[in-house]
Amino acid sequence: MATQADENAMISERVAPVLVAKTLGPFDLVVIFVAIVLFIINSAGLQFAGPSVFVFWILAFVTFLITGAFVTAQLGRMFPEEGSLYVWTHKVLGPFWGFFAGFVAWWPGPITMVVIGVLVANFLQQLASFFTCNGEPCAILTKNWEIGIVVLVVLWFSATMSYLRMRVTQNYVNIQFFGYAIAIFLIGFAGVWWLLKGHPSATSFATGWNIFQGDKIALHIPANLTFFSFAILALLGIETPLNMGVEVTGGEKAIRTYLFWGCLIVMAAYLWATWGNMVVIKAGGANGTTGGAQAVALAMGRWAGILVSLIMVWVLLTVAVVYNYAFGRLLFVSGMEKRLPHQFGKVNKNKVPANAVTLQTAIATLIAILVFFILGAGGKDPYKVYFALYAGLTIVWCISTALLFLDIFFAKRADPERFEQERRISVGWLYICGVVGFVVNVLAVFFIFIGSWYPTGFPTLSEWNTWMIGISGASVITGIVIYSISQSTRRGKTDEQFIAEGVAQQEIAEDAARG
Repeated sequence: MATQADENAMISERVAPVLVAKTLGPFDLVVIFVAIVLFIINSAGLQFAGPSVFVFWILAFVTFLITGAFVTAQLGRMFPEEGSLYVWTHKVLGPFWGFFAGFVAWWPGPITMVVIGVLVANFLQQLASFFTCNGEPCAILTKNWEIGIVVLVVLWFSATMSYLRMRVTQNYVNIQFFGYAIAIFLIGFAGVWWLLKGHPSATSFATGWNIFQGDKIALHIPANLTFFSFAILALLGIETPLNMGVEVTGGEKAIRTYLFWGCLIVMAAYLWATWGNMVVIKAGGANGTTGGAQAVALAMGRWAGILVSLIMVWVLLTVAVVYNYAFGRLLFVSGMEKRLPHQFGKVNKNKVPANAVTLQTAIATLIAILVFFILGAGGKDPYKVYFALYAGLTIVWCISTALLFLDIFFAKRADPERFEQERRISVGWLYICGVVGFVVNVLAVFFIFIGSWYPTGFPTLSEWNTWMIGISGASVITGIVIYSISQSTRRGKTDEQFIAEGVAQQEIAEDAARG
């Protein structure tokens, strides 16, 4: 009897293994996971919650990161294809939900790439501030267009690196991993050094552990709870390394290794860096982005702050590369599936999806131009749109992750034999992970709607929520419209029909002839 997974056969699973190189090992996946999930700047941003931040971290680790790892491991073993969530959801829920899951998983990519560019500019500003100009800390990149230039440089550097052979690009990314480790170690060690020098902790850990503290906001909910959304944002992207599923060597061992060590590194790094930051600088007193470098400079000297700032510029520049090639794989699969023009399902001579990377970079470029050169022209505040997009991408990303957790409930029905073959823990535990992860996603989105992330630009909650509904709604509608258009261009044909007509072989032959 044919399973649902057989009925939901995909063109990409026939074509992708031939087009791309199998080159990523377990360590590569750990590095990619850390680059996607571990934004150590969040250790500075969340310290505004005081000691309760550690409660939020633990809750987020247990209810989201660890549960997500169990679900990702099961689905990744069942369907080790290119495109991760796109393919998994297609296999268990059908083509519409597969494309929709892939779209909402992809859309945060180009926005985050713009965010990364801004963070590079922030650390360059922090680096300059360690030097003196006319008796004052030096200030650079003070104009919106200057920040915009930095963002554009970051975007197109990431594209250039993503056009190279995957092994070459990944070797470069792997080197920065060790630099990242040094920076994270120094941020946490700053707290140790501060105490060894005889200073008391700048933050009192005797109080402030109540997560329900703070003023009441919408629905009489404590404002402090909004930090839970930030903690979840800091952990999104669990499944992203498997966007390159076909390019992975090592099978189950590689998946198990990256999820175990990746999660362990992320949890330890966030706790370590958050503690170090709060010991040196009183909670709420550090810069929400570059606070780690500030703490290192205060505890260990200006030279150490300069070193951390330089490393973070390099790390973030490299993280943009990872985001570009990892999220570009979702466009690559969409092209092979004929949901986008088939040109985006092609690879270049280096066997990487260059057209998909170019499209994604172009979209991110347009966003950067809109924010910093058009809306930010004449000294206007560009961060209103910036923070709105940042929060909006969190909502959309949470939608995709909610689908990840829901997939586990349909995976067994889709392919019972394979589900049991790849299962390593009880079905009940997998379902518990699915329920908990889904509920946590809903809570994270809910908390975004009850408190503005940027009160300066959104003084009223109604204005903030209007933007949130608009951005998330437009994102969802766009995905549905693209799918509807693709159905029309495909003339309603299923993947099975395309495969029967030899489309997969035709695509492979075209690439072979071009190569």
